[in-house]
Amino acid sequence: MNAHYFTASKALSKGETVFVGRNGDDAQLLATINTTLPPAYFPVGTVFSANGNSSCPYFMVVQNGYSPAQHGVHSVEGMWVEMLCDLQQDSCVVAAHKEELSLAWVTLSDKGARKERVDGSGPLVEKLVREKYSLAYSRGYIIADEELQLRQLLCDLALRQKFDLIVTTGGTGVAPRDVTPEATVKVIDRRLQGMEQAMMAASLQKTPNAVISRAIAGTLGTSLIVNMPGSTKAVAENLEAVLPAFGHTIAKLQGDPADCGN
Repeated sequence: MNAHYFTASKALSKGETVFVGRNGDDAQLLATINTTLPPAYFPVGTVFSANGNSSCPYFMVVQNGYSPAQHGVHSVEGMWVEMLCDLQQDSCVVAAHKEELSLAWVTLSDKGARKERVDGSGPLVEKLVREKYSLAYSRGYIIADEELQLRQLLCDLALRQKFDLIVTTGGTGVAPRDVTPEATVKVIDRRLQGMEQAMMAASLQKTPNAVISRAIAGTLGTSLIVNMPGSTKAVAENLEAVLPAFGHTIAKLQGDPADCGN
């Protein structure tokens, strides 16, 4: 567990969100950390604690990205962190650890994106995942049924934010605006057809109309991506079929060396 020096130019309060760049990137940054790693290396949900002591957490990564430099030379790459305690202006030694999963859910809905309808499928995904696994961090999105926008979002969530689990809801059927499978299959590295078959089998026990689902499951980077239908009823049925396998899948995807039979 590598130690890093975290420096804040003012006192920081619990619940505050602060952008953190690397030492030397911009002298006017509110907070910096000395790391030789890429600034956006740490996945969302990563917690920084005093000397790596998980019982004394300082802050958690909630977003990776770029912030404009104060003097306009170039943008600064770094991370937004949520303060988990009050911290006085000072430097302190911190170490990163991540012991729980992170979840992003994305609902595809033209009406939902226009705020013409309240969609409960995404929150239901979070509820059901939380009942099975401990989550360090979760975040939801509602976007229109636009293939390019979904492709861009999936790539960002998996490759920059490094969410462990990304679940989409909606857009898996054959309506003209149903483009979720097309977007997903264009960005994933590997397809997990066993998950797709398990969801299909579960749905077919409820309705013959399940045969028109085109839901895709696969991996991108170190993230597991799974498409779900749009209705809350179908989400519950599909998740029940594959949810128990998520933890093992993500662990193996991220390099867990343990034998699968153990």
